[in-house]
Amino acid sequence: MLEIKAIVNSIAFNILKMKKGIKLAVLFLAIASSVAYGQQPAKKLSGVYSAASKNILVAAHRGDWRIAPENSLNALLSCIDQGFDMMELDVKMTKDSVLIVMHDQTIDRTTNGKGKVSDFTLEEISKFRLRNGLGRVTNNAIPTFKELMLVAKNKILINVDKGNDHLKAVFTVLKQTGTTNQAIVNVGDNISYQQLTQAEQIPADAYIMVVVNMARPGAIELIKGYEPMKKSMVQPIFDTDTLSNLKLLPQIATSQKIWLNSLWPSLNGGHDDDRAVEAHQAEESWGWLVAHKPVIIQSDRPKALITFLKSKKLHN
Repeated sequence: MLEIKAIVNSIAFNILKMKKGIKLAVLFLAIASSVAYGQQPAKKLSGVYSAASKNILVAAHRGDWRIAPENSLNALLSCIDQGFDMMELDVKMTKDSVLIVMHDQTIDRTTNGKGKVSDFTLEEISKFRLRNGLGRVTNNAIPTFKELMLVAKNKILINVDKGNDHLKAVFTVLKQTGTTNQAIVNVGDNISYQQLTQAEQIPADAYIMVVVNMARPGAIELIKGYEPMKKSMVQPIFDTDTLSNLKLLPQIATSQKIWLNSLWPSLNGGHDDDRAVEAHQAEESWGWLVAHKPVIIQSDRPKALITFLKSKKLHN
């Protein structure tokens, strides 16, 4: 199995060096056998909603940006190759209404260009190149959302973030690529289920997630409001672990699926990746998060987190 994966990725990376490499690599990877990776992402995601499951999935934040430029095709390929459960990515829309994979409203920080994403057409923005985690310009082009979903199809789960203003377009791409069953779409911050259903048309088969600031009044009520939607998930965020309502999360987890972040301290009250890895306090960070019963943890240290979860028999 590993040999097949190595061959597939080797060919893809070589294609990337050719003229029109992104397009050719996407085409190749879209038709490559999913058996080579054996992930069965749709089955893995549906399994999250099983009451009997104790497995915790790991989402690589922006595609494990220490390995490849964030939100890049190579970042996705790396996540697939390493066997991560999920890649989190962000989407923005170009001037000519094409969704690309980009976190910021501008391309200043992550590319060798400057300006707002919305001021460029796809043809114009495709000429820029992504920077790596050190800020160095690479040969990686900015991918479209559709291109990445074709590569991810049948290979890895995807979390779509920052698409709140373009949900209809996001769901259209997922339908076109046949990947609705392997993607969780963030629908907004602190938006109630009633507000969401009034404002947007969410496909019946879609998996969605709402971000909830636990310091806001009514946070628990907002979370409980999503219980009727069986394919929903909530992402509590909190900059302190002293909030009394955090104690209710394990109980809420019996009827609602929870996603937690181990990224930076403002999202988890100080139970973050750097504390786990650099301060050697995995139990105080990741262990604390696990005790609050998430089904998915998003991390900037996905490989190390998976090792930790395996040691607890919480990751297959």
